[in-house]
Amino acid sequence: MAFLREGYSVVLAGRRLEFLKKTAMEAGNVGSRILIVPTDVTDPIAVHALFEKTKENYGRLDVLFNNAGSIGSSALLEDLTLEQWETVVAVNLTGAFLCTQAAFKIMKSQCPRGGRIINNGSLSAHSPRPDSAPYTATKHALTGLTKASSLDGRKYDIACGQIDIGNAATEMTQRMSQGVPQANGTTHIEPRMDAENVAQAVLYIAGLSLDTNVQFMTVMATKMPFVGRG
Repeated sequence: MAFLREGYSVVLAGRRLEFLKKTAMEAGNVGSRILIVPTDVTDPIAVHALFEKTKENYGRLDVLFNNAGSIGSSALLEDLTLEQWETVVAVNLTGAFLCTQAAFKIMKSQCPRGGRIINNGSLSAHSPRPDSAPYTATKHALTGLTKASSLDGRKYDIACGQIDIGNAATEMTQRMSQGVPQANGTTHIEPRMDAENVAQAVLYIAGLSLDTNVQFMTVMATKMPFVGRG
């Protein structure tokens, strides 16, 4: 929504067509500036189709926001199944890699050359929550992918950075308002922030000239237990 308000053309990619259509309807009358492409980012064929349709419709790609993510099941590390582990890895890490790879192929060959990739990290890229090994591991790994993409993209004028978000108020963080486990074994309600703050931060990064990069940015609810010891 924030990108559309700023005049960008936006490609909406997600697994479920009905939710993509709902989002497009909420965007209002933006005409051809919005394209819906149902996509499972864990499927290389679907990712390839997504970027091909983007190029066909708009001729180029300027910004990729790797925003797909799965928290997975909260479980003791020793009780996690391989399937639970692999599901989170496929979405959070492999999906981001596949989209980054496809973006590179377009961005390095278009004219003017280059573009920007913004990865949605997490405060879990720095510090874990209890019983969240798959999510934490993938977000740490995403930081590595961000750095590697930033380095490898230099020669193509591709800038890559990461935004680490703490408790944006969405359906995925609704449980925070009921109380969630803390590292000391207690359960506490955690403050959340309006997701529009994140949108504005992503827009700021996207709007920079390609000779400038925000390598890492943290946007978090001010009073959430993260800095220091909680």
